[in-house]
Amino acid sequence: MNNDKIPVVAIFDVGKTNKKLFLFDANYQIVFERSARFLETVDEDGDPCENLESLRLSVFDSLHEVFRKNEFEVKAINFTSYGASFVYIDDDGRPLTPLYNYLKEFPVALQQDLYNKYGGEEAFSLASSSPALGSLNSGLQILRLKREQPKIFERVRFALHLPQYLSFLVSGKVYSDMTSIGCHTALWDFNKDEYHQWVQEEGIQGILAPIVKGDEVFDGAFPGSPYRVGAGLHDSSSALIPYLLNFNEPFVLISTGTWCISFNPFNHSDLTVDELRKDCLFYQSYAGKPVKASRLFAGYEHEVQSKRIADFFHVTTAKFRNIQLNPRIVAKLAKESIAGDLKIFSKVDLGRYHDYEEAYHSLMLHLIKAQVESTRLVLDAKKVSRIFVDGGFSKNHIYMNLLAKEFPEVEIFGASMAQATALGAALVIHEHWNEKPIPNDIIELRYFRGN
Repeated sequence: MNNDKIPVVAIFDVGKTNKKLFLFDANYQIVFERSARFLETVDEDGDPCENLESLRLSVFDSLHEVFRKNEFEVKAINFTSYGASFVYIDDDGRPLTPLYNYLKEFPVALQQDLYNKYGGEEAFSLASSSPALGSLNSGLQILRLKREQPKIFERVRFALHLPQYLSFLVSGKVYSDMTSIGCHTALWDFNKDEYHQWVQEEGIQGILAPIVKGDEVFDGAFPGSPYRVGAGLHDSSSALIPYLLNFNEPFVLISTGTWCISFNPFNHSDLTVDELRKDCLFYQSYAGKPVKASRLFAGYEHEVQSKRIADFFHVTTAKFRNIQLNPRIVAKLAKESIAGDLKIFSKVDLGRYHDYEEAYHSLMLHLIKAQVESTRLVLDAKKVSRIFVDGGFSKNHIYMNLLAKEFPEVEIFGASMAQATALGAALVIHEHWNEKPIPNDIIELRYFRGN
């Protein structure tokens, strides 16, 4: 074997929009990157959904491309993806249905029927740490398939969350992992630390693959495969891994993207009914420990409202990328009362603002108000001394400075690293492919002062 080859781990990071493949070297530097976007297709109801066949082919095409590169030696492969969708495979491993979109409307009667059987919505949601989210409670998607398409359900050998399906394509083995099961799926009973009673009584447990820990690896599907394959991770939980491995002092991570999720791995207090109603839940870490979290659809709202502002003032959204915080504008806008409701800005008449800069500042003030309320739900301020922000908003000067103003008692850091979600999926299987110690400078921190 050519000893000059660079040992690498290949990570597939599959988002709703972008599908990426990264190669990390032993120091966790990205040495190769490939990105793809696919046109969505539709399911049998005409609702948009992921093109599963394009995704499957893309995984193999990307791997073949990497294997042809003489400078790299792929030691291991892992996957991270949004987890709130299932792939139903038959005895031959072929998908039986489209990959239904987690935003697909869910039949209210079916959801209510399930809740009524198991003590009502509140009791069910508290036990499963899953606010009532329709199709986003991915376990309910399986129940829907059983009720609405019983003939197809009978042919299902396994229901795999998307990260585990991607892993199956390369390893040929079927597993479930706790980061996917434990994430607002309504499948897991957090009080009993096992599948919820309904999963057993509906006969669904039989099509759920055996559970493995997030740091386990398996042999590749092809005889003589020189690489190991991870079981795949839910993307939000994967983004938390670099922080869990680097920091021991209690912290909160606000992971920003389409969803802005505040994670507190050090807050183990039980969920309250009020927290549930405000979109709080428990995730599971790769080690199977509960992580209290609150969710806000802030990235999505930012995108929609930025476009509205840009259209109104006849500029492009690129104008907003590097706007610095303007204290004069903030002082002027602060005289208005701003509630912590993410949706309120969408009803504001943009004609009241002097220019796009003022309108954008107002959007960010609204957004931060909602973010602060969301983060405070999990903060447990007595313990937490630091808040890390990663993802898109960590580079937004206005967001970071306004956030620091709102949390004067906590140190606020913009955290940047190369692709946190993909990096988490690489680090979690570190010992199976990398002989070097984990570097301690993976995360670059930028401090924001609140005054």
